[in-house]
Amino acid sequence: MVTTTTTKKPPEFTMQHASKYLERGFNALMKKDLKDAGACAQLVLKYMPKLSQAHFLVGLIALETEDWKIALSAFGTVVEIDEKHAAAWAQYARVMLKMANYNGAEQALKKAVEYGSNDPLVQNVIGTAYNLLGDQKAAFEWYSKACEKNNSPMFVLNKAKSLVFLGKIDEAREALLKVLSVLPKNAEAHWILSRLEKAKDTNHINDIIKLLEDVDETRQSTAYLYYGLAKEYEDLEMWSDAFKAYEKGAKIKRAHVQYDEKAEIDAFETLQKTFTKEWLENIGEGHDASSPIFIVGQPRTGTTLIERIITARDDVHSAGELQQFGHAVKSTGGARIPGMVSSENVIAAANADPKYLGKFYMEATRSLRGDLPYFVDKLPINYLYVPLIAAALPNAKIIHVKRDPMDACFASYKQLFAEAYFYSYDQGEMARHSIRYQKLMKHYRDIMGDRMIEVAYEDVVDNMEFEARRLIKYLGLEWQDASLEFHKQKTAVTTASATQVREKVHSRSVGKWRRFENELKEMYTIIRNSTI
Repeated sequence: MVTTTTTKKPPEFTMQHASKYLERGFNALMKKDLKDAGACAQLVLKYMPKLSQAHFLVGLIALETEDWKIALSAFGTVVEIDEKHAAAWAQYARVMLKMANYNGAEQALKKAVEYGSNDPLVQNVIGTAYNLLGDQKAAFEWYSKACEKNNSPMFVLNKAKSLVFLGKIDEAREALLKVLSVLPKNAEAHWILSRLEKAKDTNHINDIIKLLEDVDETRQSTAYLYYGLAKEYEDLEMWSDAFKAYEKGAKIKRAHVQYDEKAEIDAFETLQKTFTKEWLENIGEGHDASSPIFIVGQPRTGTTLIERIITARDDVHSAGELQQFGHAVKSTGGARIPGMVSSENVIAAANADPKYLGKFYMEATRSLRGDLPYFVDKLPINYLYVPLIAAALPNAKIIHVKRDPMDACFASYKQLFAEAYFYSYDQGEMARHSIRYQKLMKHYRDIMGDRMIEVAYEDVVDNMEFEARRLIKYLGLEWQDASLEFHKQKTAVTTASATQVREKVHSRSVGKWRRFENELKEMYTIIRNSTI
């Protein structure tokens, strides 16, 4: 007798099934259960590969893991299936900005505005895209629209951030208190609140200490609480308590970032070997644009102060901290290694056509340069590319801002950065990076000559007018007294210095590291024993 085996046909997968699993997937995403969310999305796509909402879920999951390529592909698929999917266009723009595709992001933003300007979820993402572009005024407008339709605390938190950048401190405080009335444990809101002004008492300190009694010390968000606590302790001159809090916050943050010191050592050595005076003299003709003014250096060294002095004029636009030159270097050189710099990328960049590199940069910054004759690109880490800037844009001006190494290192160590400067959360790594940076800039000074001007933060706060006039003379511009009243500017400041630069120049930060001399022995010993 022959038996036959029959395969049971799987039940039909209907839209009802899809809706059920998508709802479960989006709920899992809200709970940060990315594994379940991904499983739901893949199950739906197995049976309905053209369902736009499943691809949208994949994109949102990729955002959580910062897998920008998958996110871009997912949101791109959504708008191919449904051209009027405004939320996907907005997320598409956001991802393009993360990948430094600024022109593509602008086009996607236009689509998002065209198809979804009345949806608060879309409005919030559009605001985030403008925030990434550095246009804080537009970001604030979109966040405000979102808040008008939906008073979500996360929308209000985003609005508060833009208010800080725009210098509207009282309004920012009001917005943050509104967030905390709904989400009293929101660590980021507490951190921003602590930075708005100098603490006058321990009221907020006590609130943060209470929160720290019941938090997961391994969560990255806990770092916000420690940095906020440390800042207020420092305001009240409780030095020992301040450093303990900074140290705890730094350790938490360091555990969540990836920093390859060996790769950085190799890259810096390659930079010095590759970009020589001979290379610069023989590289060829660059782009003839004369409008860019680059301000470079380490973070927290006074680069924003110098920018404000220059952009207080009526002929210089502040474009903010632009990522475009680094992206142009990697794109035109055919770089393959991710990150700001690597030995392979340096070698590739050295062989790029300087004229094309300059043109690429100018095209990528077109919408951000403003309408004035000159614009400032104040991304500190562009110091890596100083010879490339000089080659690609021979008429551009380059200002290198210096600061006492210990003050600079401590200022970075106590700053919670967004997605950069991963070496700054460990005393030893911070100090060794500083030494590499100083050696590199000494090399660049030797090959650049008068094509780059250097200014010391300490000199600026000691004699601001003299240094300001020296800078304006280097730029080839006529003097304007507005440079001496930079603190009166109403324009946005998109850096950690957003509150400090709205006051007159002062020397309170000079030598501030000495308040923590005992705690900073590791950093000090490394820097003191270095030979540069």
